[in-house]
Amino acid sequence: QVQLVESGGGLVQAGGSLRLSCAASGRPFSNYAMGWFRQAPGLERELVAAISRNGGNTYYSDSVKGRFAISRDNAKNTVYLQMNSLKPEDTAVYYCAAKNVVFNRVATEKDYDYWGQGTQVTVSS
Repeated sequence: QVQLVESGGGLVQAGGSLRLSCAASGRPFSNYAMGWFRQAPGLERELVAAISRNGGNTYYSDSVKGRFAISRDNAKNTVYLQMNSLKPEDTAVYYCAAKNVVFNRVATEKDYDYWGQGTQVTVSS
């Protein structure tokens, strides 16, 4: 089992920045590819960023590319999502997720193994 706890959400004006953190406990953190998903009311959950086990490979959805940055610190069992130039359409609940993968790859599929409880991000116009 892996436990994931997100923090760092909140209310920010358009154009502002937030940094989300996700602390993991349980199984060795470096065994897992990590991802950040978001879900806005009435919409499906979408993958916005993902990172490989050693942090060497990353993925971003087109909607956040160039504005968001995912990173991880395996020594601290933590993954981060730096969000810049925030837009009202970024408003959503953001979830951290972990996927047990054999190879050091980015996991872009949606069937992650473990999920955090989510943190609300609200961007006002």
